[in-house]
Amino acid sequence: MSAIQPPWTCPNCKSSLSTPFCPQCGERPLPKRDLTLRGVAGKVLHATTTIDGRLMRSFALLLRRPGFLTVAYMEGRRTPYLAPFKLFLAANALFFAIHSLTGVNVFSSPLASHLHQQDWSVLAQSLVATHLQSARTSLADYAPVFDRQVVLYAKLLIVLMVLPFALLVSVVYRGARKPLMTHVSFSLHLYAFLLLLFSVCVLAGKADELLGGAGLSEPWLDNLLSVVNLVACGAYLHVSSGPVFAARGASRLLKAAGLALCAGAIVIGYRFVLLPITLFTT
Repeated sequence: MSAIQPPWTCPNCKSSLSTPFCPQCGERPLPKRDLTLRGVAGKVLHATTTIDGRLMRSFALLLRRPGFLTVAYMEGRRTPYLAPFKLFLAANALFFAIHSLTGVNVFSSPLASHLHQQDWSVLAQSLVATHLQSARTSLADYAPVFDRQVVLYAKLLIVLMVLPFALLVSVVYRGARKPLMTHVSFSLHLYAFLLLLFSVCVLAGKADELLGGAGLSEPWLDNLLSVVNLVACGAYLHVSSGPVFAARGASRLLKAAGLALCAGAIVIGYRFVLLPITLFTT
């Protein structure tokens, strides 16, 4: 039998009540224990463990049961887990925290790399020359400005990779007749997974540096991690496409492999897109 609520006055509505909550605004009476140090500590602990619990539960399911979170979200089972975009932001925050600590770049390339080391270097040289002429500055003066800004844009605009991939998924699995939000959620979960995977690769590159190597600048290590990323991405897509899109048979494997290659191409495309964006805004 529940305890009877003593009469109280709602601080918002100024109404005299005997119910646990105010029917007008939802306010509740303030228990005396909430004003004690023990009560405050309990509130902080509850809030912290609730947030951390949802985050860690979501990350664990993302890695152990690909596709589960997308299905759960679309079925309306959303309270126990972080929403797709929030989980993507959490993975993004973790990735760029590791990026800041290690100084290893994955998505952003310095201006020198655009000019001399990328497949689009000829185009980059033309774009940069035009920009330097219009801005009336030199390459030596402009390069540090570009390098700082491109790192910032790499963090802020990373969601741009999700959108084209969601459209690709909607085309590849159009036969499943799923709503657009299914494809967006699926893509957000994939890129959250990839950000966790890239975090591990960044740490591996930094570990190689600490052991006396050149880190991700070493071609063999960069190529090895690229293959690992591609295989892991394909495996995630293959497993997750089953529960989300009811994919079966050989076509499931072929679609997963094709989408994995597209995801890799989108990452490369993202690096290039950051070049004109940064040029035209600095």
